[in-house]
Amino acid sequence: MRLLVLALFAVSGGTYADSNILGFDADSSAAQKTLEAEFDGLIDAEKMDEWLRVMSTLPHHVGSPASKKNAEYIAELLTSWGYDTEIAAYEILLPMPKTREVELVAPTKFTASLTEDSLSEDPSTERREGLLPPYNAFSRDGEVEAELVFVNYGMPADYEVLERYGIDVTGKIAIAKYGRSWRGIKPKLAGEKGAIGTIIYSDPIDDGYGAGDVYPNGPFKHESGVQRGSVMDMPTYPGDVLTPGRGATEGARRLKRENAPTITKIPVLPISYRDALPLLRAMGGEVVPPEWRGGLPITYHLGPGPARVRMKAEFHWNMVTAYNVIARLEGSQYPDEWVIRGNHHDGWNHGASDPLSGQIAMLAEARAVAELARSGKRPTRTIIYAAWDAEEPGLIGSTEWVEHHADELNEHAIAYINTDGSSRGFLGIGGSHVLEQYLNEVADDVSDPRMDISLKERRRAFLEINGDPKMRSDAKSRDDLRISPLGSGSDYTPFLQHMGIASVNLGFGGEAADGSYHTLYDTYEHFTKFKDPGLVYGATLAKVAGRATLRLANAQRLPFDFRGLADNVVLYVSEIEELADTMRTQTERENEMIEKGSYAAALNPYKSFGPPTMKSPVPHFSFAPLKNALNRMHSAAAEFHAAVTTSNVSSAEINNLLYTSERLLTRDEGLDGRPWYKHHIYAPGFYTGYGVKTIPGVRESIEQREYEKVGTQIEIAAEVLDAVTERLEILTRKVSGESQ
Repeated sequence: MRLLVLALFAVSGGTYADSNILGFDADSSAAQKTLEAEFDGLIDAEKMDEWLRVMSTLPHHVGSPASKKNAEYIAELLTSWGYDTEIAAYEILLPMPKTREVELVAPTKFTASLTEDSLSEDPSTERREGLLPPYNAFSRDGEVEAELVFVNYGMPADYEVLERYGIDVTGKIAIAKYGRSWRGIKPKLAGEKGAIGTIIYSDPIDDGYGAGDVYPNGPFKHESGVQRGSVMDMPTYPGDVLTPGRGATEGARRLKRENAPTITKIPVLPISYRDALPLLRAMGGEVVPPEWRGGLPITYHLGPGPARVRMKAEFHWNMVTAYNVIARLEGSQYPDEWVIRGNHHDGWNHGASDPLSGQIAMLAEARAVAELARSGKRPTRTIIYAAWDAEEPGLIGSTEWVEHHADELNEHAIAYINTDGSSRGFLGIGGSHVLEQYLNEVADDVSDPRMDISLKERRRAFLEINGDPKMRSDAKSRDDLRISPLGSGSDYTPFLQHMGIASVNLGFGGEAADGSYHTLYDTYEHFTKFKDPGLVYGATLAKVAGRATLRLANAQRLPFDFRGLADNVVLYVSEIEELADTMRTQTERENEMIEKGSYAAALNPYKSFGPPTMKSPVPHFSFAPLKNALNRMHSAAAEFHAAVTTSNVSSAEINNLLYTSERLLTRDEGLDGRPWYKHHIYAPGFYTGYGVKTIPGVRESIEQREYEKVGTQIEIAAEVLDAVTERLEILTRKVSGESQ
């Protein structure tokens, strides 16, 4: 660790009162707001439109010439604005499609086209140089033939329903709808249940004519559209599959491909709903439950069969180069304290929405920050802008850079701010809850571009009307809106859940359909017509993320507030208690019905099955250690807040203690069974993928009925909270000017 500087920041005598920007005194708050007004005036939507046109001209997946060209284009822009810029290259494994076949062989014949139509209304769809055809990266090679079983969205609860119907997928091919969970969970779970292959399609009830007009007449998915995407087992670890825990540099030690645990165990292919229709029409067996019905003009059946399908997936397992663009603007006073801001640049195709809508916002922000620096308003701390490569196949570019630079990041990184694809509507904020108040202040200081109201208050109004009862209550009674806990799905994952670096994810949505996602139709034409005409919300995203970046870079005392963390963990503990109670009651009721012989008939009155297996009773757990630790942290957070509102004391030591506080929520040994994930408050769910599991060790032990582990996991969660409490007690003494 570097030597901590104990000298005080220059402070003009004011206090850090609640009326000021969090982390700034009265004078510096006024100066920061003046700076932000000037920053806003430098955001140029016309420049953003130019960058979007250039970078979305051709498909630009990792390893393609267009992706490298875009990386060089971004680097040239950042260098021209005054950043110290490098391209950090990593050698990664990426499977490219070689053979893709899906054929109905009985009771009728049909061969899926597995292609997407060019549209005269969208010239970009006719530019296919370098286009990857629809496929799922990190599927295993294989050719299989078997009866089809319809598994709805392919989630754990769906397999419970199939079991109640007496349907086993062993030796079968599972056909699943996209949605409700991350795509990689579908073949993962199907393989665990015994299936030998998986087909995934987007049902029009969710993302097609059942939802609205389809492209080009509307934004929803064209009948030939196919969602590409990775099915790597990212809940085990993201990044290059051959170099877990270490950067994929040229000479790095690598696993053999056959030993890489995150490659899917069975072959999987994505298809369009146009290609899915003949397969599903040929299926028989029981009619699906009402809630499983889709939007195709057929009666949906569960199978198995009589539809029998042959599918073949083969890949070129290539080593390709991922190009991360890393640009630094050294801080004027504290260059060894880093604020990191990122967005990925690789796409599955033209990628106008995902990721370039976020990338151009980041570039607009970086250009404005550089212009301020040239005029003598250089940020106090170092800002690093990162354009990541290889996010799409598994968060690879960011993960390899983080693993490669782990020691430096542990010492220097204050926080990571992420954007990804964005559109129009409401500001969404996810992140570490120590940053909740600071992010609420940012959202309150930026106006919605279409309405005369702040982004925060527009979001509050939406939640008061459309939220669930808890959301409505919070929106009405809580000064700060809750920010979402982060699971996975974008480049914040290695920073937060592997390194314990406080992280933020920002983006707009809610008023634009996502029918182009990972398809040929994610083009400049689609995005600017349906998602963000005029890029008005893209420009607003630059203002939001720019404020978030500049406030961290310039704050006298870093804007970490622990009351939000304590309050949200209270909510998570109550959710877990409710989960255990609900499972206990449900298990008791089901076991009682099984004993009476009435359970199977109640589940499916149209067919007689043998009695289901009785489940182990759910024991009563003692959450006392966790609750006691939470109460201690809650009190310490309140005492720290009281101290900082009456004191102007700040130092490099205090700031170091603040920004390393998130590290205390991690443990070196990581989560049980997946040690790469080290954070014990936020993690992607083992069977949700992107979806977050809060206090994951406790929650997932209960969900997966591993009851013997629950007590240990409660103790671990209590220990990480106690570590934060001890840190807060030290901080309170230092901020109050007391000796340790």
